[in-house]
Amino acid sequence: MDPSAAAAAAAALPSSYAKVVEAYKVAVGTAASMTAYAVLARGMARELLPHDLRAAARWVASLVRARLEPPPKERRTLVIKRGGAMTRYHFGEPASNELYEELREYLATRIDPHAMRRLCLSGGGGDRKVMSMENGASMTDVFEGVEFTWTSVEGESKTGTGTGYGYNNTESLEVSFDAEHMDMALGRYIPFITAAAEETRRQHCTLQIFMNESTAWRGITHQHPATFDTLAMDLALKQSIIDDLDRFRKRKEHYQRIGKAWKRGYLLYGPPGTGKSSLVAAIANHLRFNLFDLDLSEKRITLSGLLNFIDGLWSTSGEERIIIFTTNYKDRLDPALLRPGRMDMHIYMGYCCWEAFKTLARNYFVIDDHQLFPEIQELLSDVEVTPAEVSEMLLRSEDVDVALQVLAEFLGEKQQKQEAEN
Repeated sequence: MDPSAAAAAAAALPSSYAKVVEAYKVAVGTAASMTAYAVLARGMARELLPHDLRAAARWVASLVRARLEPPPKERRTLVIKRGGAMTRYHFGEPASNELYEELREYLATRIDPHAMRRLCLSGGGGDRKVMSMENGASMTDVFEGVEFTWTSVEGESKTGTGTGYGYNNTESLEVSFDAEHMDMALGRYIPFITAAAEETRRQHCTLQIFMNESTAWRGITHQHPATFDTLAMDLALKQSIIDDLDRFRKRKEHYQRIGKAWKRGYLLYGPPGTGKSSLVAAIANHLRFNLFDLDLSEKRITLSGLLNFIDGLWSTSGEERIIIFTTNYKDRLDPALLRPGRMDMHIYMGYCCWEAFKTLARNYFVIDDHQLFPEIQELLSDVEVTPAEVSEMLLRSEDVDVALQVLAEFLGEKQQKQEAEN
């Protein structure tokens, strides 16, 4: 380009743009100079400073960093083997360490399947499947704000001959944590895990109901589906029962401290068909307790014998037990049977109220409202009808409109009959 033309073009540029260009040139030149100076300084240091002096400088720098940076925390590791050092073998398999199994059950509830590339999946019949780590895998669990790192480790085992005993160094679980948390790990974390594993087992165990036959008990699987969610009764009364049961479950140390057996008695009374048997089943499912059903209606037993039986049951049947008496006629029972310590909580199972009906409607038809609800609510306030009778009417049809109309007509007929009798 002609120099005169270039000068004219430059003069035509806005003065602010020209200043920016000039500042950019200066900055580039300065950066290049500083880079060159830095390279030159490093080269001069290598040439002019002795090797020993450079090593001393590096040592001083590392010492300063060590003083300023916090030292790495000391770690501790607990090893829980599947079997002990000398383990009894049964049919060629080592007897399992109970703590190891409890840890596996607990960790199965803490594994995030989306955070691990490989997982072991096991389980028997039913829908329950158990996840576990593969050997060599690790996961982190947080307890009271402290991180505990768990690792599954594969080992070796050697079996002795003839004695049934052998040296066992099979797979193990290792948990690592900062050394300062050792007391927490042994005093709170591991006990928390064993309690959580026990609760998991309780929730998934198969319940049994044992029937008394003369001098023996016969057990069958308890499959009653009743729960407190499906139980048709007054909501406030239902919640008070749940609260009492939960409080009882949590007070083992309290009962030990005050010197009382860890037991509690309940009396369920009210007209037939009001849900006493369903409540017993719901309590068993809530607590995950087996049931022992003893029918006293046809047994020749005196009051003294009955009281001795209850007191003997309290004192000899271990701990964490409840006893439930059901009767249609509370007024026929002796006061000695009803006193606290034998029957601690008395629960009246009455006729179907509005809240009980809404629970039944939700159970049968998954509804919370209907055009017939106001009419049925008004009828229930005047009519004595049991939850069992209401359930029977709701079973008459799978069509919600038809079933509720049948119930309304049934309640209307009972209302007219009661009015005629009065």
